[in-house]
Amino acid sequence: MKQYLDALKYVLEKGANKKDRTGTGTKAVFGMQLRFSMEEGFPAITTKKLAWKSVVSELLWFIEGSGDERRLAEILHGTRDKDKKTIWTANAEADYWRPKAKFEGDLGRVYGVQWRKWKSPEGKEIDQLKNAIDLIMNNPSSRRIIVNAWNPGEMDRMALPPCHTFFQFFVADNKLSLQMYQRSCDMFLGVPFNIASYSLLLHMVAQVTGLKPGEFVHTLGDAHIYRNHFAQVKEQLKRKPLPLPKLRLNPDIRKIDDFKMEDIELIGYEHHPPIRAQMAV
Repeated sequence: MKQYLDALKYVLEKGANKKDRTGTGTKAVFGMQLRFSMEEGFPAITTKKLAWKSVVSELLWFIEGSGDERRLAEILHGTRDKDKKTIWTANAEADYWRPKAKFEGDLGRVYGVQWRKWKSPEGKEIDQLKNAIDLIMNNPSSRRIIVNAWNPGEMDRMALPPCHTFFQFFVADNKLSLQMYQRSCDMFLGVPFNIASYSLLLHMVAQVTGLKPGEFVHTLGDAHIYRNHFAQVKEQLKRKPLPLPKLRLNPDIRKIDDFKMEDIELIGYEHHPPIRAQMAV
């Protein structure tokens, strides 16, 4: 994860001072790219603790095509009880969104809904993830193996416009690689989570298509550090990275919709203590 730490340091030292939607303020750099080879280990951040169960549960929630924050709580905690929070709870309860929510926990047509239930002008639902997997298996040389979450026609129906906007698969030498474009990149809190999430998705799709996981390529648009994260970033940059863990998936799973929490395991994950910081909403 040295390249992530190098990018974090670069943004802190070279970033432009910018205002932002939350009113917190940031230092930001426009246009960066990180590459992670899965052969070198699973890219889980080691200089602080990664919220691994939150990574897995959110990805399974996306794959399920859900926009229900309480369903995410059910995947993560095994219950929909109000006292069980998720990383999406603040968005579900935000004052700007509540008048639009159709039910408790409704987040609208966010990520997973667009992945699995994109609507055509005629109202037909398009399962982009299924179509991508079909292309990987039947036309791996295609340059159109893309899943897009950025739907301009439905932005007002989302609690939060997607930060990681679209991703593309690439097949070569019996290996599957994935590149994701992220328009808005919270370098301290969000980006390590996003790296782990899309690397996990790469492994899962590789398994169900009979390929080996290759590279995760992370293309960042507005890469920023919030001003109230500066002290935490400086603490993290003092820490020495530890060896990367390995990922184990249940080898019996052959369909993307069949994965459950218990089928996904991070092995040998060593990390430094957590570093707390408040998420800007």
